[in-house]
Amino acid sequence: MSTQNQKVAIVTGASQGIGAGVVEAYRKLGYGVVATSRTIAPADDADIVTVQGDIADPATAERVVAAAIERFGRIDTLVNNAGVFVAKPFTDYTADDYAAVLGINMTGFFRITQLAIGHMLTQGGGHIVNVTTSLVDNADARVPSALASLTKGGLQSATKSLAIEYATRGIRANAVSPGTIKTPMHPEETHMGLAALHPVGRMGEVSDIVDAVVFLENAPFVTGEILHVDGGMSAGH
Repeated sequence: MSTQNQKVAIVTGASQGIGAGVVEAYRKLGYGVVATSRTIAPADDADIVTVQGDIADPATAERVVAAAIERFGRIDTLVNNAGVFVAKPFTDYTADDYAAVLGINMTGFFRITQLAIGHMLTQGGGHIVNVTTSLVDNADARVPSALASLTKGGLQSATKSLAIEYATRGIRANAVSPGTIKTPMHPEETHMGLAALHPVGRMGEVSDIVDAVVFLENAPFVTGEILHVDGGMSAGH
C-alpha cells in the first residue's frame, strides 16, 4: 500500500503496448501510478488508479491530475506516452486527420503537463518524459509522416525548452525517441516490412522503450535529453 513518501507517476496512453509496460515498470520501482487512456480498465493493484478519457480533452487531464492528488497527494513523474500516428502523403491528410493528431499528440501533452508541473513546483521537483518518434530526426520516404513530424517534433523541442526553463527548480524533462515498436498498433503481417526500416533489421520491443524510460528516471544529472531507441534509424541508412 502507499505511504506518505511514496513517489507517484502519471502515464498516458496506458492501456496497452508501451504505456502498459511503463505502468508495470513504475510499480516495480515502488511508485503509485495513475494510468489513463480512453479504454483503460480498472486495476487489481490498489496502487494503480485508472482514469478513462480522451487525453485530447483538457477535462481528462484535469481529472487525471486530480485523481493523483486525491489518491496519493503528489506527482513526481509524468510520462506523456499517448500518441497517434497517421502515415499518408501530405496532400492526402484530411481536416479530421489534422485535428485528431494534433489533439492527442500536442493538446494532450499541453494541459496535463501544465498541471503536473504546477504540482511539481510546489513539491520542489519532478520529471517529465515525452515519447516522440525517430522520424522527427530522420524522415523516410517510405513512411510519409508530416503530421508526426509536426506534432512529435514540436514535443521534442518543447522537451528541451522545459528542461532549461525548470533546470534550477528541480524539474527535469527528457524524451524517448523510438523506432517502430512491436505493439498492437502494428498487425503482425506488417512486421517484416517495418523491421526493414531499421538498420539493425528488426523492430523494437516494448521492453526497449520501457528500459529507456527507467534509465531516464534514475539519471538525475540528465535533462533535455532526446534518447533515441530506434535500432539505428536516427544515425542513417
